[in-house]
Amino acid sequence: MARLALVFTVLFIGAAIQVSLCADESFITQYEYGQMLYENPRGIGCNHCHGKAGEGANVATYMDDGKKVVLHGPDIRRVTIEELRKSLESRHRVMPTYFLTNNEIRAIYTYLHKERE
Repeated sequence: MARLALVFTVLFIGAAIQVSLCADESFITQYEYGQMLYENPRGIGCNHCHGKAGEGANVATYMDDGKKVVLHGPDIRRVTIEELRKSLESRHRVMPTYFLTNNEIRAIYTYLHKERE
């Protein structure tokens, strides 16, 4: 009976370790997930206005009352995760609202910061 209890204990611990390992593994990394979201979160990617790596980009140039106006997406490489979250959860005149989850925001943040390294 003691042997049977020992076998079950070992099997239980082994299964728990396996489940723990599987929970931490994924078919893509947090960086890759962030890159995917950055390039196409909900139809229009962040890269179109903020550049390939968050450096900022000119979105459009047009004339308004005879004056040249440049619409420029800002550099977002140095924002904190709190600033990024606040901006993504706010309404903007030009930027669409993406309704990203906290995990998605964290993944985009990871992508932006690993691009700088």
